[in-house]
Amino acid sequence: MSTQNLTQKKLVNLDRIRVEPFLAFGNEKKIFVKGRVISSYKRKRPSSRKSWLKNIIATIKRYSVTSIPDALVEIHFHQHRFEVTTDEDGVFEKQIEVENPSPKSIEHVNFKVLSPVAKKNSTWVSKEVNRYNEPVGVISDIDDTVLISHSTQLGKKLWLSISKNAYTRRPLPGVSKFYHELTHRGEVPIFYVSSSDWSLYDLIRDFLRYRNIPIGPTLLKDKHINLKNVWKSGGGSHDHKLEKIRNIFSIYPKMKFFLIGDSGQHDPEIYAKIIQEFPSRVKAVFIRLVGELESDRKEKLAKIIALDNFFFIESSEEAIELAKKNHFI
Repeated sequence: MSTQNLTQKKLVNLDRIRVEPFLAFGNEKKIFVKGRVISSYKRKRPSSRKSWLKNIIATIKRYSVTSIPDALVEIHFHQHRFEVTTDEDGVFEKQIEVENPSPKSIEHVNFKVLSPVAKKNSTWVSKEVNRYNEPVGVISDIDDTVLISHSTQLGKKLWLSISKNAYTRRPLPGVSKFYHELTHRGEVPIFYVSSSDWSLYDLIRDFLRYRNIPIGPTLLKDKHINLKNVWKSGGGSHDHKLEKIRNIFSIYPKMKFFLIGDSGQHDPEIYAKIIQEFPSRVKAVFIRLVGELESDRKEKLAKIIALDNFFFIESSEEAIELAKKNHFI
């Protein structure tokens, strides 16, 4: 273990360490789980009446959480027990090959921190498991696709991220209706893949719930963001999105997908690469235009724009019309 990791553990309040589970989804034979170990903090529920100052204080608390590297986590699923170790960012993941004994039953996977040993006994944390076997799924970006983020304007983006909460952030108009139509009111699974960091996981889930937007497994960027580099949240390379989408395609080899994104963060290029790697697996792509495309970007996207069922849209209403016209909904 590195000196840095040892120092970090010493600074953590060992009274308050817990697992924060993120993912528990899969097919009929195996599931994929992911989470992180953090120094626990008391999070207050968001409110539409909270001032920007209170929201900034809540953001400071969110990013003041310490992720615990090299922590040992115990996982219980049905009668099976596993142990995993967190990486340098306090994140762990595990693929578990256990068939669902009763497809109609609700399954839960349980997590507990074994080390570092807290002063108070670590408690079990549970996460409901979602297994999917539908023939069609949806994969969507979040920033400027579902959630207004101004990702291409650093100042606006930073102010929104620190001064607003899940109840005061605004969705793109018509997103709820479009996503409910495309998922057939929840019959079709939806996956979210974003360059936002895991510290925003609770905000994103609360936002989707509050705005009546279909909820599904939410895969975010692993790199730890703290108060010193909070402005980097959602930025940097987006190659991780390509890898996460590949994993979803791998878990569901018989599923075809709708891909939804925006033109601001290389989603067209990423989705075109997926079409190249998985021919016949993509039913359609919807790209929301964010601002004007620069001339050199238009030239680069010319071949992508010409692809079948690759739609560049300006509104959710336009997306719904195209989806109806092509009998997707």
